[in-house]
Amino acid sequence: MIAIDNALISDAIVEEQFVCDLKKCKGGCCEDGDAGAPLELEELKAIKESIAAAKPFMSAEGLKELEKQGDAIYDKEFGWVTPTIGSGICIYGKRDAYGVILCAFEQAYMQGLTQWKKPISCHLYPIRISESKKHTEVEYVNYEPRESLCSPACSLGKQLKMPVYIFLKEALIRKYGTEFYDALAATAENMRLVKK
Repeated sequence: MIAIDNALISDAIVEEQFVCDLKKCKGGCCEDGDAGAPLELEELKAIKESIAAAKPFMSAEGLKELEKQGDAIYDKEFGWVTPTIGSGICIYGKRDAYGVILCAFEQAYMQGLTQWKKPISCHLYPIRISESKKHTEVEYVNYEPRESLCSPACSLGKQLKMPVYIFLKEALIRKYGTEFYDALAATAENMRLVKK
């Protein structure tokens, strides 16, 4: 376990290797789960500010569910999450010609139509963050790929020798800042040298 500020980070984040292989998984994490993508409170505002830019990239079913459910819903177990279509695909996901699920917010972001890329929980995946039940200011930062869905990403990561923390550098900096990331990278390097 690595401790940086108020975060306790699993060693697996620096030891394991991972690179999303969208051609194989088809973005399955956007539809495989018990609820939609977890949202932080400030992201509720970001969704409202970015929804107009995202709508042209949504599916017809997604737009219909947006009208019915709203842009975010509260789940008793998971808190604020993105709505889904029939407990499946996120309403903001749409399949491209190759069957890959693309995020409407990310598509709008890439076109320069919004400043918000997508929920941080999506950006960080397969890293998952949970709060300590005893100490609410402490966060557990864990590596939790889905066994079958993410096996191509684990294989590609090993092939490219890409540690999880390097693959997710942009997302980790977005969540915790550059100083945090630099401390994590330095710790990872020290751990690597010790193992030699």
